[in-house]
Amino acid sequence: MVDKPQSGSILGIPYNFERPSLGRLLSAHWKPGEGMVVEKPFGIGYTLNLANWRSWIVVLVAAVLLWQENDSDLAADDDGDDDPVEVVVDD
Repeated sequence: MVDKPQSGSILGIPYNFERPSLGRLLSAHWKPGEGMVVEKPFGIGYTLNLANWRSWIVVLVAAVLLWQENDSDLAADDDGDDDPVEVVVDD
């Protein structure tokens, strides 16, 4: 029986299903001198390279958007404007 390859690329998208080690997991997210995205240490696709300053901007924007969404949910719960609304349609 032929062994299937554990890593490679399909249609330009990398994959790697080799058992990850702690060192490989850590080094995959910190690659100075490389671009903003790098190949994932395990799985399919790409991940952020935290050694690149642009990745930190992406993380910061995502955190702000998440905080803003959670804050708006709390404000909507405190309003208490759950009363029915009457709509009048003129023909």
